[in-house]
Amino acid sequence: MESVEGNVQNAPGATLSRQMGLLGLVATGICSMIGAGVNVLPFMIQRNVPDIGPNVLIAYSVAMFPAFLAALAYACLASGMPRAGGSYVYASRSIHAYLGFVASFSQWFGLAMAMGAVAYVLVPFFRDIATALDLSQLAATLESGPVRVTLALGFLWVAIILNLIGISTYQKAMVGLMFLMFVAGSVVIPAGYYFNHVDFAVALAEQEGVTLTEVSPAPLDASILFAATAVLFSSFIGFDTIAQAGGEAKNPKRNLPLATGIAVVITGAFYLLFTGAVYHAVPWYFIAERGATTDLTAPGLLGYLLPYLWTVIIVAGSAVALFNSLPGMVLGISRLMFAWGEDGIFPQVVASVHPSWRTPHVAILISGLAATGSIIGCHLASDFFLGVDLLIIGMLVNFIVICLSVLILPLRNPTLAAELQFMKSRPAQLVVGICGVFTLGVLLVAQIAKDLSADLPAWYFHSTYTYLVMLAVATLIFIWQWRKLRRAGVDLDGLYSILPPE
Repeated sequence: MESVEGNVQNAPGATLSRQMGLLGLVATGICSMIGAGVNVLPFMIQRNVPDIGPNVLIAYSVAMFPAFLAALAYACLASGMPRAGGSYVYASRSIHAYLGFVASFSQWFGLAMAMGAVAYVLVPFFRDIATALDLSQLAATLESGPVRVTLALGFLWVAIILNLIGISTYQKAMVGLMFLMFVAGSVVIPAGYYFNHVDFAVALAEQEGVTLTEVSPAPLDASILFAATAVLFSSFIGFDTIAQAGGEAKNPKRNLPLATGIAVVITGAFYLLFTGAVYHAVPWYFIAERGATTDLTAPGLLGYLLPYLWTVIIVAGSAVALFNSLPGMVLGISRLMFAWGEDGIFPQVVASVHPSWRTPHVAILISGLAATGSIIGCHLASDFFLGVDLLIIGMLVNFIVICLSVLILPLRNPTLAAELQFMKSRPAQLVVGICGVFTLGVLLVAQIAKDLSADLPAWYFHSTYTYLVMLAVATLIFIWQWRKLRRAGVDLDGLYSILPPE
C-alpha cells in the first residue's frame, strides 16, 4: 500500500503513548457519562419532554437496553481494532470510509456542542452554592450573561489544558475526579431516600411560603416514553470515549472491552439510585413547574431539605461531577480528528502529536474552539438543550453505524474480523447488531419527531436541520479530501483494509 505523504503520525518521536491502564479507561468512561447525565438531565427533562411526569425512572430503564447493545458493539470492535478514533476506524474498516467519516463527524460535532452545553450548565451549580450561603447578590451576578459565559469558557479551557499536557496527568486527574464524584453521590442518595414529599412540602412552605398542590400526571403513551428515552439515552454515551482512547490504552484488546462493560454497569446502577432518590424526596410536579423557567440541579432541589452546609457540600461535589465529563469528551473528539488526519481524509495537520506531551495538540485545540462556539450558542438560544439535542441525533446515528459495523465487518473485512477477541460468536454478533440497529433507530425517529414538532423561533434551533447542515458540510469535506487522495495515487482500498499504524 502506498502511504499517505506527510503523515506526521509516522514521524519518529511523534506518536501517541500507551500509558492508560484499565482504571484510567474506566474513569474516562464513567466521568464522561456521569455529570449532566445525572445532575441535570433527569430533572430538566420535565421541560424538554413536558408530559413525562413521574415516569423518568421508567424512561431511564428503557434507555439502558439500547445503551447496553451499543456498548456490546463497541466492546466487540474495540477488541480487534484498538486505535485512536475508535468509532471512525471501526466504521471505515467495516463498511466504507464515507460512512465512517460522516458518522464520526456527526459524533464529533454533537460532542463538541455538548461540551459547550455542559460548561454552560455548570454555572448554576455555583449559583446554588451562593444561594445556600445566603449570598443573593452573588447568585444574581452568576446568572448574568457575561459572567455565566466567561465562567463556562474557563471551565472548558481547563479541561482542554488537562488534555494537552499529557495522558499520564490526564489519567491521574480523571481517577481522582471519579472518586470525588462518588463521594458526593454517597451523600445525595441516602438523603433523597430519607426524605419524602411531605417533608418537601413542609420545607417549601417554611422557606418560600408556597403551598404545594399535587398534580395528576398525563397518561404515558409510547411517543412520550420514547422521546424521554432518547434524551436520557444521551446520559450513557460517554462509554464511547473509551474506544476513542484505543491508541493510548495498555493491553487494549483486553482492557477496552472490559472498561466499557464496567463503566456502563456502574453508571446505569448509579443513575437509577441517584435519580430515584431525588424524585423520592421532591415531587415531580414541583420539578416540572420550576424547570419550565429555571435551570434545575439535583443539589439545588435537595437544598430545600438539607442544612446549608450539606447543600454546599453536595453542590460542590456535583459541580465536580459535571466538570469531570469535559476532559473525557475533549479526549474523545480530539482522537476522532487525529484518526481522520492519520488517514488523510482530513487535513493531516490534525494528526500532529506534540513531541513532549505526546498528545494530538492541534486536534485538541480545534475541538476546543468548536466547543467555545457551542457555549456562545447556548447563551444566545437561552437553552442548553439545543446542544443536548444535537448530541443525541449525532450519537444515535453513530451508534447505529457501529451496530451495522458489527454485522458487516466479517463480510467485508474477514482479516480484521478474525482479530476480534470479544463476542467472536457470529450468532451473538447478529443478535446485538440487529437489535441495536432497531432499538436505536426507534429512538432516532422519536427524537427527530419531537424536534420537528417543537415550536421554535427559527429553523436553526431545530437540531434536525442543524444536523443536516452539518452532514452536508461533512460530505463536502469528504469529497474534497477523497479526490485529493486519489490524485496523489493513494491505494484507498488498501488504506481502509488495514488498521492505522501505531
